[in-house]
Amino acid sequence: MSDALTLTEGSFAAEVEESQLPVLVDFWAAWCGPCRMVGPVVEELAREYAGRVKVGKVDVDAAPGLAAQFGIQSIPTLLIFQGGQVVDQVIGAAAKEQLASRLDAVLEAAPVPTS
Repeated sequence: MSDALTLTEGSFAAEVEESQLPVLVDFWAAWCGPCRMVGPVVEELAREYAGRVKVGKVDVDAAPGLAAQFGIQSIPTLLIFQGGQVVDQVIGAAAKEQLASRLDAVLEAAPVPTS
């Protein structure tokens, strides 16, 4: 799958916390201008890192419990999970290169499982 997953309160644990791959999660909302700027970047990263990193999006209006659980106060906020834990975060609109570099750092620190 090459597009970002739509994550919900029901799917978050299975898709993110139990994932063997690192996961980039974009917390966003449709009314947020900077979120709309980051959205296409997140989709590009989903395609470019397919098979190495999962990429998902959480609409904070549709999943306020997840936003509260991770202390999201500003959007967009992008969290990178490894082994079910947050290992990095970016708050605000970020350039693709910045996000790619952070994903690369996570991949280098923890090799992707082969199974």
